[in-house]
Amino acid sequence: IQASSNYRPRSPRMVKVGDTAPDFTLKNTHKEAVTLSDHHGKTVIIAFYPGAFTGVCDQEMCSFQENLAKLNDCNATVLGISVDSPWANAEFSRRYNLEFELLSDLDRVAVEAYDAKFVGLGGIEGYVSANRVVIIIDSEGTVQYRWVAENPGVEPDYEEIVSFCSA
Repeated sequence: IQASSNYRPRSPRMVKVGDTAPDFTLKNTHKEAVTLSDHHGKTVIIAFYPGAFTGVCDQEMCSFQENLAKLNDCNATVLGISVDSPWANAEFSRRYNLEFELLSDLDRVAVEAYDAKFVGLGGIEGYVSANRVVIIIDSEGTVQYRWVAENPGVEPDYEEIVSFCSA
């Protein structure tokens, strides 16, 4: 049996605190490649979100924007990741004046690597989106924080994230 060229094996285990963060390269809203390891030396907050223009995701990304100055003060970079196209993410970013990168994971590479997938969003059987997951990676590339929503309708504790980065 031959796997299709789009086949991505499931990560053998969940990325957990203390693990080296899996590297990835995804397209931003300008269709430019952004690689996680290019941010070595900074704290990186990865905020996986199910989909642009959905109520909870809108609120989540706006909450990160509202806290961006505090996060920048602790040398943190925010990367929002969804399975949406670069064009959808670009419009989403424009609508809410987001000043951090939104990345498109169309092939679900990062979603799989970080065990951040959600199957069946919106009642669509078999459709794989990102769950709402927040990962904080230190300046050396080690996962220091992992939060996973019980379901995509639950938001993270933004104060906890800011406090964690400030510590």
